[in-house]
Amino acid sequence: MGTGSARPAYRGWWEVEMRTVVCFSMAALLVACSSGAGVAHQSNGQPAARPTLAADIPAAATPIGGCGQNPVYRGPIPTWLEVADGHNTPRGLPWVVATPPIAAAFLWRYPLRAGPPGDKILWVVRTPRDGSDLEITARPLGAASPTVSDRRLDNSGPGEIYPDGGLDVPSAGCWRFDLRWANSQATVDLEYV
Repeated sequence: MGTGSARPAYRGWWEVEMRTVVCFSMAALLVACSSGAGVAHQSNGQPAARPTLAADIPAAATPIGGCGQNPVYRGPIPTWLEVADGHNTPRGLPWVVATPPIAAAFLWRYPLRAGPPGDKILWVVRTPRDGSDLEITARPLGAASPTVSDRRLDNSGPGEIYPDGGLDVPSAGCWRFDLRWANSQATVDLEYV
């Protein structure tokens, strides 16, 4: 066939069919990407709000210290934290929000003290516990060892809480806590003296 000649009818049909397949594939991909795939879900199956740390910290909260990536605050707490702890917030305690902001800790003493006995912490999680325990692994920030590990049972309420009788870290410094529960995980850096 020469330049400018008409294409066979089957080729036009094939092009239309391929365009249709490509369009449907792109539409399916867009729906999958916007439907919340990979987004945390609440226990009722609805997508959970994507938390943003800046929006969660009340303007009246006062930073009093901290280390690593997580400041410690005193004062009003984020609304989600009030809901997650079953509206049973321990008043007046310093608190810190994890990264991502799906967990938080109320500190019975600040700064925390290294060595036994460990200082008490109330862990609160924003995503449902779904009957799972909280697994905690701590290590000095920027170091692979030493590590300290423990587990807190899913047996407290109200709210999504894990009371912690104290985790003994062996030395002062900034310690990174890796937290895992249900299908969620977060990290929080805590200062020990």
